[in-house]
Amino acid sequence: MARKFLYIVATLTFLVIAAGFVIRIYESELTELAFVPTAKFERQPAFDPSKYAGNDMWFARPGKTGNPADWLPTGATKPELPGSAAIFFVHPTSYIGRDHWNAPLNDAESQDRARMFLRGLASPLVSAGEMWAPRYRQAAIGAFLTIKPEGQQALDAAYQDVLLAFDEFAAKVQKDRPIILAGHSQGALHLTNLLKDRVAGKPIAKRIVAVYAVGWPISMTTDLPQMGLPACAGPNDTGCIMAWQSFAEPAEYDRIIKVYNATTGFNGTPRKGTPMLCTNPLNGGAKPAALMEANLGTLKPDDKLETGELIVGAVPARCDDKGFLLIGDPPEIGPYVLPGNNYHVYDFPLFWANVRADATWRLKKYLQK
Repeated sequence: MARKFLYIVATLTFLVIAAGFVIRIYESELTELAFVPTAKFERQPAFDPSKYAGNDMWFARPGKTGNPADWLPTGATKPELPGSAAIFFVHPTSYIGRDHWNAPLNDAESQDRARMFLRGLASPLVSAGEMWAPRYRQAAIGAFLTIKPEGQQALDAAYQDVLLAFDEFAAKVQKDRPIILAGHSQGALHLTNLLKDRVAGKPIAKRIVAVYAVGWPISMTTDLPQMGLPACAGPNDTGCIMAWQSFAEPAEYDRIIKVYNATTGFNGTPRKGTPMLCTNPLNGGAKPAALMEANLGTLKPDDKLETGELIVGAVPARCDDKGFLLIGDPPEIGPYVLPGNNYHVYDFPLFWANVRADATWRLKKYLQK
């Protein structure tokens, strides 16, 4: 029972975490006292450039057995022919300890949780190709619940690991091979920076099939141009970004907007008043709204988060004028809904089958081009 409770608490908390937004957005639900590390911040030594050359620093990569993203829900089958893309997926926060500002790589519980997340979040993308999912010294959950400088230092340290992993990925993948990039929550945060630093204006940008930066607010004005790729405007688009933040109705996201308006974008100007990126996963970003009939399958996990089933037509989706994705009446797909009808935990599972179909179709259109 204690272990199950721990997983419930973990799911309710660290999946929703995203940098400085959370301390002010969820101050009534999460407290510094419970999660902020008590240890002194210790600057992590930089990894050797060859750190990611072997299999040990990857949850998944070609040639490594036991890929957690190969998991499939009941009723889903593997494609007859695997896709040709190389997929780079950055997992969300899985370390809830207070002993370190950055997760030790030998922390068994956080590593097991990361594998669990890859089963539910990265699995719809595997039909499009081979999965690369790095281990990294992620920022602890408490780093997102404080205004102390140690929080940002922990994020910066985690990002350096992600960059090094991506450089290894880019070096090992054949130079003409199509690429899909994806991440959720803390993973999506690192992914937005990675696009700015490693993709924008670089030759590799031409090889991007699609980017799924989910569960993190992106300004279309101050962030997107610096990330080097446009928003997806339809299922036939390639080299574009899909992004959404899921809420049932009535949606309460005023705190997110308040914090968003107080931050600075990638171009150095305030995000205040700028539209957030929202692309509808039910139609590939073609239109703001889609009926539930367009939903090919929502993943509903079991109580132990070990198996799951796909429910066709479970929810609709509509990007509202604020840039949030609304899914209508609250669906009964699990107990991990956050305050304000926030379905952040289910950003990928709500549209599991559509994400799978979207990635496969965009890869086909990329190869045709």
